[in-house]
Amino acid sequence: MEKFNLEGTDSTPKILFDKESGKFEITGRSFPEESRSFYAPVFKWLEEYAQNPNEETFFEFKLEYFNSSSSLIILEILNVLDAIYKKDKKVTISWNYLEIDEDMQEAGEEYSELVSIPFEYHALEETEF
Repeated sequence: MEKFNLEGTDSTPKILFDKESGKFEITGRSFPEESRSFYAPVFKWLEEYAQNPNEETFFEFKLEYFNSSSSLIILEILNVLDAIYKKDKKVTISWNYLEIDEDMQEAGEEYSELVSIPFEYHALEETEF
């Protein structure tokens, strides 16, 4: 399966999914004008991955900001990962946020209540972000 690598912009996140290395991450800011069309190839890749996932999937979110339409997309991504988890595969979500950003921490906590996947929370300093 080919790696999915999309460079980030001021309004879109960097997305790297690499089945071979086991690296799955979404970093940056997410407020594209057309969230559904921007994330369509992401879902296509994830759906293909879900057909034959790794034994362990470590998925890292490191978002500075996301808008409401991106929030729905994040939940849909988590639902795909939750389906993998329910197939007795190990899935862990690493939710990274700036230590001064309580809203982003709470967003991760709210997402974790909507899926059965274990979440890890990491408060980072600006220099680590």
